Amino acid sequence: MCNVITQFLSLLLLSGFLSQGTIKLSSCDANQNMDCLEVEKEALLKFKQGLTDPSGRLSSWVGEDCCKWRGVSCNNRTGRVIKLKLGNPFPNSLEGDGTASELGGEINPSLLSLKYLNYLDLSMNNFGGMEIPKFIGSLGKLRYLNLSEASFGGMIPPNIANLSNLRYLDLNTYSIEPNKNGLEWLSGLSSLKYLNLGGIDLSEAAAYWLQTINTLPSLLELHMPNCQLSNLSLSLPFLNFTSLSILDLSNNEFDSTVPHWLFNLSSLVYLDLNSNNLQGGLPDAFQNFTSLQLLDLSQNSNIEGEFPRTLGNLCYLRTLILSVNKLSGEITEFLDGLSTCSYSTLENLDLGFNELTGNLPDSLGHLKNLRYLQLGSNSFSGSIPESIGRLSSLQELYLSQNQMGGIIPDSLGQLSSLVVLELNGNSWEGVITEAHFANLSSLKQLSITRSSPNVSLVFNISSDWAPPFKLTYINLRSCQLGPKFPTWLRSQNELTTVVLNNARISGTIPDWLWKLDLQLRELDIAYNQLSGRVPNSLVFSYLANVDLSSNLFDGPLPLWSSNVSTLYLRDNLFSGPIPQNIGQVMPILTDLDISRNSLNGSIPLSMGNLQALITLVISNNNLSGEIPQFWNKMPSLYIVDMSNNSLSGTIPRSLGSLTALRFLVLSDNNLSGELPSQLQNCSALESLDLGDNKFSGNIPSWIGESMSSLLILALRSNFFSGKIPSEICALSALHILDLSHNNVSGFIPPCFGNLSGFKSELSDDDLARYEGSLKLVAKGRALEYYDILYLVNSLDLSNNSLSGEIPIELTSLLKLGTLNLSSNNLGGTIPENIGNLQWLETLDLSRNKLSGRIPMTMVSMTFLAHLNLAHNNLSGKIPTGNQFQTFDSSIYQGNLALCGFPLTTECHDNNGTIPTGKGEDKDDEEGDDSELPWFFVSMGLGFIIGFWGVCGTLIIKNSWRYAYFRFVEKMKDRLLLAVALNVARRTRKV
Repeated sequence: MCNVITQFLSLLLLSGFLSQGTIKLSSCDANQNMDCLEVEKEALLKFKQGLTDPSGRLSSWVGEDCCKWRGVSCNNRTGRVIKLKLGNPFPNSLEGDGTASELGGEINPSLLSLKYLNYLDLSMNNFGGMEIPKFIGSLGKLRYLNLSEASFGGMIPPNIANLSNLRYLDLNTYSIEPNKNGLEWLSGLSSLKYLNLGGIDLSEAAAYWLQTINTLPSLLELHMPNCQLSNLSLSLPFLNFTSLSILDLSNNEFDSTVPHWLFNLSSLVYLDLNSNNLQGGLPDAFQNFTSLQLLDLSQNSNIEGEFPRTLGNLCYLRTLILSVNKLSGEITEFLDGLSTCSYSTLENLDLGFNELTGNLPDSLGHLKNLRYLQLGSNSFSGSIPESIGRLSSLQELYLSQNQMGGIIPDSLGQLSSLVVLELNGNSWEGVITEAHFANLSSLKQLSITRSSPNVSLVFNISSDWAPPFKLTYINLRSCQLGPKFPTWLRSQNELTTVVLNNARISGTIPDWLWKLDLQLRELDIAYNQLSGRVPNSLVFSYLANVDLSSNLFDGPLPLWSSNVSTLYLRDNLFSGPIPQNIGQVMPILTDLDISRNSLNGSIPLSMGNLQALITLVISNNNLSGEIPQFWNKMPSLYIVDMSNNSLSGTIPRSLGSLTALRFLVLSDNNLSGELPSQLQNCSALESLDLGDNKFSGNIPSWIGESMSSLLILALRSNFFSGKIPSEICALSALHILDLSHNNVSGFIPPCFGNLSGFKSELSDDDLARYEGSLKLVAKGRALEYYDILYLVNSLDLSNNSLSGEIPIELTSLLKLGTLNLSSNNLGGTIPENIGNLQWLETLDLSRNKLSGRIPMTMVSMTFLAHLNLAHNNLSGKIPTGNQFQTFDSSIYQGNLALCGFPLTTECHDNNGTIPTGKGEDKDDEEGDDSELPWFFVSMGLGFIIGFWGVCGTLIIKNSWRYAYFRFVEKMKDRLLLAVALNVARRTRKV
């Protein structure tokens, strides 16, 4: 919006609102009749001697008549110097020969000899931090003083208060260093009409600044942006500057509502209060500003309430900016009001980033002078009104990130002045044809994306259509452009950004695209079905982004110019080795993702030259060999993912030099050895995944001591041994701990109850964080988590040699979702208060030595979807109710003393005693015990007689043995014949 403000100020200047039109200075610059006085000429030459002038701006200061020197103006009757216009005409730029056009050096007090000097402009120069000369306060005739952005230093000299004739004072950002100034000197300048103190730290005057301003009755313009003012009085006993037409108090620290005294400034034309902390609703009194042409209340964040419909009464309004607030409601009545004005002047309307709702009304089409329309990031619904096509002056249209949908009207194609069209993040549907672009001859940027990856907007454009525009930027996501690559892009040879993501394009990329000779800043054609080889001939501009992910490209990895900074080639069919010279050819890479391809060979040593690399993802390939020792030169690495390859050897010690590393994923390789102690230097790690390798040794205690930010620790399926170090308990942010399938022994540390990451609710930061992907066992099967990994809370210690009891402290991990302690040697009972784990979805305690009853509190675990208690020594009645009614009997297998549903074994009483089938008389029970040995004796005799009665006869008598085996052979043949006939019959039917 900076251009909007600049255009508006230029308009005010032409209209006579800015100071140079409203402040009359009694002088005439043209055709001086008198030569300047010798004393004043000498004074100017001394002044020049103190200055530095690298571009020779003062080279004309020679000769007798100083009135003809550049920047000098004299009174045409007296010859007295009255003006010095030495402001830099080319700020922030160089002259044609490359030299700076700024004046610098010292300001000689010889200027005091210019007794009638009433205009002094030294703005936009560079005086290197020197203080504003105090003698300026003695130039008593001054009416105009401009020292803005001239790189002075120090405090504002208080004797400026002596300049009682001053009408115009501009000290905007006068200093190159922060200085806290007061405003005591200002009350002496009662004749001021223009005051600009922008960028000056006035926090010392925060309590009284408004009262001081109120002593300036002639003030027409007040500019005090970014002055660190915090106090905005809501009322004044009297208002003295009622003629004010321009008020800019933006970028301060006001935290009040809109003050009441403001609405007494009935002459206001320009009001800018943006980027404060104003709050509350917008009063209807804004409609009293009948002359207002610009109103900017944007970026206050806490301005809320219904959008004021009375703003529709401001018929002279040219610019309205209310973005980044919390305004709600509809804008229909506001737009209807503006449409009733005899002549609509509104040119710029920015209501983005609010909470506005409703449909866009047809009255929007009455704003014939509208050039800029920003309604993005609200909750507007419905479709774009057909009347949008009547906005013939519209240059920029932003409707992104709303809840709009339906068919995009082809009346958009009538906007011949449109330069930017951005319709991202809505639910558009229907068909886009040539009619939507028919008259868009000025279009440069086109961006249409859907809020979901589901494609419902189809581009149906003829292959021989010639667009009337020359785009520089195209962003089409989740829109159907295919099946073939859109040929209407053939004429777009000015493109710098090409995004055709998820566009249902298949086949190869046509040769004409490579021959357009584009200098691309971004190329994103991911999530299509494009195939073939990608040429190395593409040319990119500096720090370009390239994304070819999720296609069917094959052949070797392409290498482009050294200008590419982000390269995403994942999920394709690229094969062969990673180019050995990748580090030399693309040295400024910051992000490299070549995962999910068929790459082989070793990791090239030249990767160590990628010193700017932040993300390195080479997972899911067939890479082999050892991990190189080149990490010392890559200080910015944030993510390293080399998982699912065939890498071998040990973890290189130099990985410990990556102090900025957050994610280290080396799982599913053949890595071995102990973890190097240098890894503890990676103290910022949030995810450490070393699962499915061959690491050995003890789990290092320094993981808990040095990696306090860990969210994920996955060491599953290795050969770690020893005890679980109690230092792990210090990882308060941990929410996934997987030590399963190792040789860990000893007790489960009771201090696991201190793992608060398993207890707390997710914060907003948690919801936004990236954690990569991870394979976990949950709900009885191995699952790979991606986007929702931050939601998973899992503790897996299964398949180890842990002993002792289950610590009761584990039952305090209230947000735990998965608890797997299976296949260990745990004894004792299941903790009675395990029912506290209300969020638990998976509980596996199978294959241990647990005894006692199943706690009845488990019935309250209503999220429990997978339970396995098999192969323990549990006894008693199985709890009933809730999800226990749905569990299969297999989860209790191997617990012979359990009874009740779903087992067939019934319980004898409510205590879960298993019935024996015999009387309960004590004598009978004793009798049963005495008969037990005879039972086993008789069973043994029966087995001997039965076995040898059959098998012995077959061994001794040949004829019986021959008849028996012939019978078995005949039965086998019959069975095979029946099966063959059945198969043949079924084949004929098919």
